[in-house]
Amino acid sequence: MCAKKKDPSQRHKEIRNSKAFHDYTIVESFEAGIALKGTEIKSIRAGKAQINDAFARFEKGEIILHHAHINEYKFGTDQNHNPTRPRKLLLHKREINRLRLALDAGGHSLIPLKMYFKGSLLKVALGLCKGKKLYDKRQDLKKKEAKREADRYLKDLKNQQR
Repeated sequence: MCAKKKDPSQRHKEIRNSKAFHDYTIVESFEAGIALKGTEIKSIRAGKAQINDAFARFEKGEIILHHAHINEYKFGTDQNHNPTRPRKLLLHKREINRLRLALDAGGHSLIPLKMYFKGSLLKVALGLCKGKKLYDKRQDLKKKEAKREADRYLKDLKNQQR
């Protein structure tokens, strides 16, 4: 039997917001669809997007994603998209109302955590987030470093027993 070859179109399965987990505490997460143009989805499939500076706002009864950068499609025509245009997120009405109440109460932000494909559809994982203070970030780094050292020690201990 020969090994199954990987489909090259599946290389970029998701686009992560690496800064979100460092800068924010995620209170709750939601899955939303996103309204895109044809050249945008082709560019995302090629892995040419980033959401590190992106955020979402409640505007006119809808949730809108701002500052998500999707590069122009390489083979697009004069009808190519604007890379940083606002994009509508598709959520159920009750989810939109719940998010609106949380955002109006103050102290929370709506941050995209990752973009990923679910079948042929692009989904956005949104996090209802609360900003971390500097000392919270330092504590998280200390915990991460302590866990890393413990894992190294256990790995070394296992290797010595063999």
